Amino acid sequence: MKLIKRINTACIILFLAVAFQACTEKGEVVINVEDYGINANTRECIVAQINQLIENLDEQPTTIVFPKGRYDFYPDSNYLRPYFETNTYDVNPKRLGILLDKKSNITIDGQGSEFIYHGHIQPFTLDNSTNITLRNINIDWDIPLTAESEIIEASLSHLLLKIDTKQFPFEINPQQGIDFIGEDWKENWQLSQGSWLIEIDQNHIIPAYTGGHGCVKYEDDKKLKYTLVDGGLLKIEGQFTKIPTIGNRLIMRHSTRDHAGIFLFHSKDLKLENINVYHTSGLGILSQYCENIEMRQVHMIPNPAKNRFLSGHDDGLHFMGCKGDIVIDDCKAQGLMDDPINIHGTCVPVVEQIDATTVRCKFAHGMSTGLIWAQPGDSLSFIHKKTMKSIGIGTISSLEPESKDVFVLKFKEAVPSMLDANYSIENLSWIPNVKISNCFAGSCRARGYLISTPGKVIIENNVFETSGSAILIAGDANYWYESGAVRDVTIRNNEFRWPCNSSYYQFCNAIISIYPEVPEPDSEQPFHRNIRIESNRFNPSDYPVLYALSVDGLSFNNNTIKRSYEYQPWHFQKHTFLLDACKNVEISRNIIEDDVLGKNILLKRMSQDELRLGNSELTVEVKDAD
Repeated sequence: MKLIKRINTACIILFLAVAFQACTEKGEVVINVEDYGINANTRECIVAQINQLIENLDEQPTTIVFPKGRYDFYPDSNYLRPYFETNTYDVNPKRLGILLDKKSNITIDGQGSEFIYHGHIQPFTLDNSTNITLRNINIDWDIPLTAESEIIEASLSHLLLKIDTKQFPFEINPQQGIDFIGEDWKENWQLSQGSWLIEIDQNHIIPAYTGGHGCVKYEDDKKLKYTLVDGGLLKIEGQFTKIPTIGNRLIMRHSTRDHAGIFLFHSKDLKLENINVYHTSGLGILSQYCENIEMRQVHMIPNPAKNRFLSGHDDGLHFMGCKGDIVIDDCKAQGLMDDPINIHGTCVPVVEQIDATTVRCKFAHGMSTGLIWAQPGDSLSFIHKKTMKSIGIGTISSLEPESKDVFVLKFKEAVPSMLDANYSIENLSWIPNVKISNCFAGSCRARGYLISTPGKVIIENNVFETSGSAILIAGDANYWYESGAVRDVTIRNNEFRWPCNSSYYQFCNAIISIYPEVPEPDSEQPFHRNIRIESNRFNPSDYPVLYALSVDGLSFNNNTIKRSYEYQPWHFQKHTFLLDACKNVEISRNIIEDDVLGKNILLKRMSQDELRLGNSELTVEVKDAD
């Protein structure tokens, strides 16, 4: 670990005083970090220097400029802070690179610089800050926190893998596979058979029927043997029944999701522009209880200069409990270990009703705990877990934590008397409007865009090459507890290319999958409402294009479906459309080419009277639920 340089606070204040004399005509201060001893390309840690500079800024509009070059960030014991980050393991305190805590009116302009991080660390944290812009920054690691290899040989008896030891140094662990070694960490890796291990071809596409199914199968993991052979290649011997393709990359995921790349926390009016996030040690950019976020040309992609195939460790852009407007434009994602975009709230299950106005709740998921889940004045909905129906709305007066997992809600009025463990509670005050446009969702180890918000949603002019469902509209209060019944969604003018839904992952029943977890759906009172899918282009190799469960007001109009022959059909669903417990559905004016598989509609738990069909080439089958 390099020694960390310190700057005398008095010197910083003096420098700031000089800088404030050179304001722009708009009254904005422009600070060049070189004037504060922060120089590019030294490979020395700048964590203390840049944070001390930021700490001394007031609310006057300020732009901090980094002359283009390389800047290095190592963990610094003076910049540790506990954060409970949703969909992230509770590993605390977090190690912080750049922290903006209760700051306003700041722009950080990297001017195309490389910000290089070392070990487990959170590159940017915006905590209770307002009107912040980050732009022109490339985020990466010299030694990533997940590895990859090239497949040199693959047979039923062995795999031979080439690993770039400069980027992914490792050593043999004779008893337990291999150990990857970083600057202050060591992580064990062993071959696995599930979706933890993925394969990516030379076109950066996950081959069909691998992904969630696994790209490697073997008889007995206890009989696997790991050795180094000539040329430093890793040889894995075993009894294999499924093998990857020679020349492809094998992603060797290790470590845990413990830090986001950029963490936006209880902040508002945020802009991210022209940022490449080449790697993270957890979620890419996590926005948690924030208001008004704009992201333009923010890319979660593998670093092409380093010939990588993996980018982020998990989701790309993840939004939980946000409100206001979320705008995502001209952003790319590829090579992620999870979903490019995930927007949702968090439901919490009821433990018990204490009295007429007081309820004890508990965070249900281990990666969503300790959250500042509600604030006085928020509107909360009481949801029956099995039917997902709301039985009323209350206004919170206080939230009192009892532990990181359990808290007590006090309401301004009496709550329904039947509240018990059969119910969950959803926060209705923190729901965003969303517009996603002109983006590219490449092949990643999961789905594409996960949308669970009652706000107005527009998804238009995007291109999808996702391994799982391109768009998933879910919502549940039983498993992931990711809330948000949609009320107004438009999906238009998008291109869904042939890789979409080529492997199975959770909830991936079609290219567009509307799949809330409703154990007992009511076709008279569906969970989702008002979803319009129009003027899109679909290119499926398989049967399922649209799966919809529990929707009132669903239209699939003016779309084009043209069959691809890139891979053999494999999906268990043999219908182009499957509609379950839906109302007010229209499928009309679509161009469906003759060789499209199925050309059929399956209706379950609903009457054919609920379907207005304007495509005569489609056949309809009605059946009761299985």
